[in-house]
This record gives sequence, structure tokens and C-alpha cells, in this order.
Amino acid sequence: MRAPTHHRTTVAAKPDGSLRVGVVADTHSHPNARGLEHLAALAPDVILHAGDIGDLSVLDTFHAIAPTLAVRGNIDERSAREVPDALTVELTDQGHPVLTLLLTHIALGGPKIRADAARLARAQKASLIVCGHSHVPFAGVDRGLTVFNPGSIGPRRFTLPILFGVLELSRTGVQVRHVDCETGRRWEP
Repeated sequence: MRAPTHHRTTVAAKPDGSLRVGVVADTHSHPNARGLEHLAALAPDVILHAGDIGDLSVLDTFHAIAPTLAVRGNIDERSAREVPDALTVELTDQGHPVLTLLLTHIALGGPKIRADAARLARAQKASLIVCGHSHVPFAGVDRGLTVFNPGSIGPRRFTLPILFGVLELSRTGVQVRHVDCETGRRWEP
């Protein structure tokens, strides 16, 4: 059994303090083609992949849109040894930290944050957890932490929608939303 890996990185906002982050998860080697088009049209500054990548060439597809940071999911165990299990991302504005987030694959049990994910987020001083795994889109607050699951941009699972997420940082705050891969419009449950 291999010990979990954790890395830390910084992403700087643009000079006006804005940053558009595309958030994807659960591609399972086959990201939705229309979703990729809609994601590219949003011109994200960076993309976060919350695991279950599948074939690692998928990351090249996202890198063609924007720099991409990824974590390993449960299906990536053997194929993605160079991809960390968790990644702490500090978003900065003019060199000052404005938001620290934890990118990990599994963080939720239903609508509740798992204790291990909450402990790691607190240890990293992260106020936002970005995760995947369930394919279920979610945004909420639990244990004093905000959690965002973009849903899956990969093959449809059951009757769940095919989605990706967007995190918009500005000097007035942070907003998250889900985008329907088929229509390109904001998705609401």
C-alpha cells in the first residue's frame, strides 16, 4: 500500500484580481466533446481536474485549453503515479493569498464532508474543498467548509447530467456554478 501524496501550488489572479477556474472531474478517459467546446469558450485561466482521469492523455486535452492541475482518483491508482492524491492550491492576488482550496477526489459522503477530507483541509488552511468521485453535482457548506463537486464531464452515469464547474474569483468574492455540457448553459438542479 502506497502512502498518499500531497502537493501544494500557487495560482495568481490576473492584474484586475479576477481568475476563472474550470473545474472538471470523472472523465474516465472520455471527456464529453461538447463539454470541452463549452469549457474552451469560457477561456479559463486554469483547470482543476478532481480525479478519475482515466487515460492520462486526457490531461493533454485540458492542457490545450488552459494550464491544468489534477489529482488522482480511485480508477487512476496504477496509471497516474506522478499525479498527487491531493493538491492544495493557494489563489493569490498581487502576491497576497485570497483563497486556499483543497483539490481531492473523494471528500463527500452524501451531502456531508468526510472527516478525513475536513481534517486535511483544515491542516492546509483551506476553506474550499473541490472534489469529484460521485458524479453528482454539489455545492454546499458543512463542518465550516465549503465544498464543490462539479459533477462529471465524462460518460453519462445513470441519469446524472454531464457537467463541469466554474469558479470565478474577483476582488468582491468567489462564485461557483455548474455548466451543462450539452447546452453550455448554467445548470441548476
